[in-house]
Amino acid sequence: MADSDRRKRGMKMFDEVYGGIVPFPAKELHDDFLFNNVDQLFAEVWSRPQMSIRDRRLFVMGIICAQAEDATFEIQVRAALHKGELTPDDIRELIVILPYYVGYPRATKMRYVTQRVLAEVEKKAKAAAG
Repeated sequence: MADSDRRKRGMKMFDEVYGGIVPFPAKELHDDFLFNNVDQLFAEVWSRPQMSIRDRRLFVMGIICAQAEDATFEIQVRAALHKGELTPDDIRELIVILPYYVGYPRATKMRYVTQRVLAEVEKKAKAAAG
């Protein structure tokens, strides 16, 4: 596959994975690190048909929690909710199982992130409903 086709496929998958909630970095931030991720991770891994984006996201969320990366976890929660891949109840259930596999302190950190994001989402939904 030509490099430009791979890049286009990677950019398209980046947008599918994040549903527009994570803007692609500004041009001045474009570098080999960024485009290696686009060309490899998004064009070649996230795009594989063996697993859905939702399934990959759940797997990634577990790994991110295990590393206590709350900012990245928040991005995944927001993207999953925005794209309708996971419901608030699905995410709450994820938080129930995580401490047994990644440890209480790490899962608790993600619980706080999840509670904050879900409160924002629910507040917006109530406001939109009138």
